[in-house]
Amino acid sequence: MSTPYPFTAVVGQDDLRLALLLNAVSPQVGGVLVRGEKGTAKSTAVRALAALMPETEVVPGCRFSCDPAAPDPSCPDGPHESRPGARRPTALVELPVGASEDRLVGALDIERALAEGVKAFEPGLLAGAHRGILYVDEVNLLNDHLVDLLLDAAAMGASYVEREGVSVRHAARFLLVGTMNPEEGELRPQLLDRFGLTVEVKASREPDQRVEVVRRRLAYDDAPEEFAARWAGEETAVRQRIMAARELLPSVRLGEGALLQIAATCGAFEVDGMRADIVMARTATALAAWAGRTDVLAEDVRQAALLALPHRRRRNPFDAPGLDEDKLDETLERFGGQNEDGDGDEAGNDDGDGDGDGPGPGGGPGGQPEPDDGPPGDGDVAARPEADEAGKPQAGPGGGAGERAPARASEPFRTKVLSVPGIGEGAAGRRSRARTDRGRTTGARRPRGALTTLHLAATVRAAAPHQRVRGRSGPGLVVRRDDLRQAVREGHESNLVLFVVDASGSMAARQRMSAVKGAVLSLLLDAYQRRDKVGLVTFRGAAAEVALPPTSSVDAAAARLESLPTGGRTPLAAGLLRAHEVLRVERLRDPARRPLVVVVTDGRATGGPQPVALAGRAARLLAAEGTASVVVDCEAGPVRLGLAGQLAGELDGTAVTLDELRADSIAGLVRDVQGAGTRRAA
Repeated sequence: MSTPYPFTAVVGQDDLRLALLLNAVSPQVGGVLVRGEKGTAKSTAVRALAALMPETEVVPGCRFSCDPAAPDPSCPDGPHESRPGARRPTALVELPVGASEDRLVGALDIERALAEGVKAFEPGLLAGAHRGILYVDEVNLLNDHLVDLLLDAAAMGASYVEREGVSVRHAARFLLVGTMNPEEGELRPQLLDRFGLTVEVKASREPDQRVEVVRRRLAYDDAPEEFAARWAGEETAVRQRIMAARELLPSVRLGEGALLQIAATCGAFEVDGMRADIVMARTATALAAWAGRTDVLAEDVRQAALLALPHRRRRNPFDAPGLDEDKLDETLERFGGQNEDGDGDEAGNDDGDGDGDGPGPGGGPGGQPEPDDGPPGDGDVAARPEADEAGKPQAGPGGGAGERAPARASEPFRTKVLSVPGIGEGAAGRRSRARTDRGRTTGARRPRGALTTLHLAATVRAAAPHQRVRGRSGPGLVVRRDDLRQAVREGHESNLVLFVVDASGSMAARQRMSAVKGAVLSLLLDAYQRRDKVGLVTFRGAAAEVALPPTSSVDAAAARLESLPTGGRTPLAAGLLRAHEVLRVERLRDPARRPLVVVVTDGRATGGPQPVALAGRAARLLAAEGTASVVVDCEAGPVRLGLAGQLAGELDGTAVTLDELRADSIAGLVRDVQGAGTRRAA
């Protein structure tokens, strides 16, 4: 809509509004990452902030929004002459999830660059966001190389485009705001660290507040201009406060005591590197300026820690975000007495109310929102007698006499690489070989659509035979569009790793499930590092179920695995058939992503008529479709039946024991599907 929703009309979400306003006061804070469920006003608040920001003065006609007072000396549209600037609203540029690299950083007309020797540069979204706001919805779903480019530009304040020796640089300083739903997958810790602040948002559970949200939204939808007019006074007040805080910011003093508290806090929470200290210092300074003070107090340090540290403590995808506020208060109190500003007592007695401005845009509760309570655990289930190795009749998946309390996973370890044979064309990742836009060059072809990566040697070879016809007799080369060749590159793709886990009674025997969960947890960690999607199918009792549909959130898979109970018979065929159905649906959604099925079982199929024959038939169904498979053999004890190895043969896959899964064992787990079938037939 042409009339944006007023920033001051957003109900609740105090931490979100405060984090955005602090970046508006001091863009050097480094942007905001907003984590939370759908429908929590994330996008609304970001768009409303853009309308709230003061106008920007730019050089007329400059595509890169240069400041007339200090134009960029290397601006591609420069050099700029001294002349009055033009004022315009603060730019809000949205980066779509499916954007290409050229759309983000800009593109060169390679044909003109080669034929005419001119730098014909078309600016990208980074140029449009200069001195404005760059908003990335679902930032966790962006390709990693785009996120790297985005965060590099945000850190350096400039964007570089280099293609075949032609280089363009332009300024790119913007307020970066990313939003994400953690259920759809996490950002890597290295990328999380590049965002200055993070906030967790969720919908209020209070009926009165929810009613007010609905009332305001309906009023806005019915009459946007009238609704905005009712909030014009509050909007003007906040806009003036932003400008006043910007003017005050250079005068704010960050004393030695506050610096000591910042350093002690970062040390106490064991954050990596020094970026956290710097961000906390800038955030605390911005908080003081927002409150109209020239001195940083302990309450500013506390609020800065709550905004700047939670995401930096996340070392792997299974770490829960958040900050121990009791530990934070103890650290501030311990080092508050050395604060020469005399605010040591405030550190110990701070109740987290920020600058005292209440729940409006200037303040809000100092604490982070409490995480949602997880599902009730099964820890109160009394231990039952173990099922025997043969999987004698026990209760089905719904529980009963045969169900055991969930076993805790053993410590994860580094696993050996599992990959899909052949060359794919799926999303960029780190697992299987694939033709990608990034990687080593292996050949050339005619471009299909826009040319992205020029293969210079192949282009010269294509153009050379036609030079005399084109009238070229001396030095130089006439290149036409038909001569251009696209580089074919080979890199690695991400895959769908579908875990099919046996949770029957035979797996619970001799406490094997703890080791099994540890192995699957290790594979999940490996999948996270390789940018894979994961899914989880479990089978026990009389049926199989999809414990987790394919997702990018490996921590969700780890949580489901941790609460997985065991017991009952082993419906192996049902588990394989359910996996086949999951893969069929997923191929329709994402046909380029190749699957890897990891079956974790001892191979002892029981229950129903001819369970072993049915399992073999289901396995051959997966093999007939060329699905790459690995069977993790969980059989233990002095007497081994080798059933998991037989299952791997039916799958045209490979069997590996829990010990062989470790990275220091023999390499090469997944056989070529065709070769495996040939060997089995022989």
